[in-house]
Amino acid sequence: MAYYTKVLQPDETVRYVGGLHWIIYTHAILFGILALVAGVFALGQSATQPPIALGAFAVFLLLALISFVRSWLIRAGTEIVVTDKRIIHKVGWLSRRTEEMNITKVETVDVSQDITGRILNFGTVLIRGIGGSWEPLRRVSAPLALRNAVIVG
Repeated sequence: MAYYTKVLQPDETVRYVGGLHWIIYTHAILFGILALVAGVFALGQSATQPPIALGAFAVFLLLALISFVRSWLIRAGTEIVVTDKRIIHKVGWLSRRTEEMNITKVETVDVSQDITGRILNFGTVLIRGIGGSWEPLRRVSAPLALRNAVIVG
């Protein structure tokens, strides 16, 4: 069950539910490609040569798996929700860190996207409120939709 469903007030309605973009898996994908290349070289080596490519394959495969699991836990444990009354940002599974801001306290919502972010539809969102701001929300999927949900209020 999602965290935000547990903390919604009876008269509160959800406008937007967002999360992190799949780009968070970049390191896992790169390590997987390196493991694939090392595996192809390992298949082409003769039995008399030292199994360097086989060792590289095993190392890169292990790094790819560790990176994938880490990224999956981060992505699955992050919730970004906009309701008609507040913005909720939750990070973590076992230990949890949440940030909430009333919609009426939001001054600006800044969206930053480089060219890759524009093409793949991800970016960094900075929500500034009266008296302070949150840390930037990085690698957010559909950042303009998040921004629009916040400023419609």
